[in-house]
Amino acid sequence: MPVYYSGMEYITEVMDNHVFRVGPKSFYQTNSRQATVLYEIVQEFAKLTGSENVYDLYTGTGTIACFLANGASKVTGIEYVGEAVSDAMINAKINDIDNAVFIAGDMKNILNEDLFRERGRPDVIITDPPRAGMHEDVVRTLLLSGAERIVYVSCNPATQARDIGLLSPEYNVVKVQPVDMFPQTFHVENVVLLEKKRE
Repeated sequence: MPVYYSGMEYITEVMDNHVFRVGPKSFYQTNSRQATVLYEIVQEFAKLTGSENVYDLYTGTGTIACFLANGASKVTGIEYVGEAVSDAMINAKINDIDNAVFIAGDMKNILNEDLFRERGRPDVIITDPPRAGMHEDVVRTLLLSGAERIVYVSCNPATQARDIGLLSPEYNVVKVQPVDMFPQTFHVENVVLLEKKRE
């Protein structure tokens, strides 16, 4: 349990007119300026028209969910870290977003047909998993989701490529856009747009 001594219990970041509260256990992109570029690419790839049901997997503090909410019908954010979900709920409130719901729990246990019945099947899925990529159960659920588009954000192109290979029976890679979040290192953030194959 973290001990709070003095000062603020969280930091505040501003990104493209959105304000985000970030606690000590919450994930947030370390390069704030490039994070805006990254999320603008996610927004472009998502191709939202205002009617879509969006799922934001591994939502962290809800930054992508909040960034996309105004262009969607509703957003469901899922995150393992309970403290991050608490921050995501606060961030939605701070930014006057009322069409986003955030759920805490293990992705492979939360993302299932029960959730689809409760929140509706996704039109667009955003996934931004940790370096290890997605659990095979999560990939299987994505294959059965019926989502028209998946926007896959990753800081590890190797596990991203592995997961995309597993998604390839149902989805085609349409666009790939790397973003240099870590200048003067070999690390890169990569965004891939996948679209559902037609019969």
